[in-house]
Amino acid sequence: MITKRLLYSIPKEGAKLANHRTMKVSLITATYNSSKYLEDCIRSVINQRYPHIEHIIVDGGSSDGTLSIIRNYENHISTWVSEKDNGMYHAINKGMQLATGDIIGILNSDDLLASPDVISDIVYCFNNNDVESIYGDLVYVDAADTSIVHRFWQGQDYKRSRFNYGWMPAHPTFYFKKELINKFGGYKNHYQTAADYELMARYLFLNNVSAMYVPKLLVRMRVGGASNSSLSRRIRANRRDYLAMKKNKVPMPLMASILKPVRKLPQYYKSYMYNFFEKYKQEGGILRPISVTSK
Repeated sequence: MITKRLLYSIPKEGAKLANHRTMKVSLITATYNSSKYLEDCIRSVINQRYPHIEHIIVDGGSSDGTLSIIRNYENHISTWVSEKDNGMYHAINKGMQLATGDIIGILNSDDLLASPDVISDIVYCFNNNDVESIYGDLVYVDAADTSIVHRFWQGQDYKRSRFNYGWMPAHPTFYFKKELINKFGGYKNHYQTAADYELMARYLFLNNVSAMYVPKLLVRMRVGGASNSSLSRRIRANRRDYLAMKKNKVPMPLMASILKPVRKLPQYYKSYMYNFFEKYKQEGGILRPISVTSK
């Protein structure tokens, strides 16, 4: 039985920065007609306290106002390109080829880095732990009001065996060393919505890449993902999960693929608790750390 804290303390800002080696973080954002929320995404990167960030945007040939937004923030974007592609993961692969950083992270165009110290905390953890990848917590938020939480995806301490039971890190919180791309490859586009799971299973399970859980909220993700938009899409996504598990030698892939969506059900209860304590803090209450026990 493992007991973890829902909230945790990190070193003070001065100590944190003092221990940083200079590591560049490459954030890849794929866009296609993303004008509605892209500015929020870009500003969440601009607001980061850590200075060594390159933000790479790969656009699929947008016809709305996406390119205007990119041009408005061009001074804050390291590299951007707009051309037709074969979908989001193809675009992300192109972005990773352009990346010059030590660490790779994926930030969807609808999503936000949860606080200004997200990247500095990630770099701190890479600098002070012998790990090749890091992941953390994520909340699914209302598209119109990102303070409203619908699901709370709380991570768990890393154990490779959790893959046997349908576990995976929250992909938007998954950061890894760029050198892994040369060793194990990028995203495989033919898995479509399961390409994120497949890459993490290939890295962490098949190739035993080391990983560390950071118990910190890293990303606010707007609801409305493609794989969950309808029952038929969820079934197709589950089939692709199964194929990815089988390819990467996860034991009993059929059972693991069935358990994968079931494991997410407690996230809805945790979102209720998250909203409750956030409201309590806003009303002047003192929020104390809460222990969450999982088997």
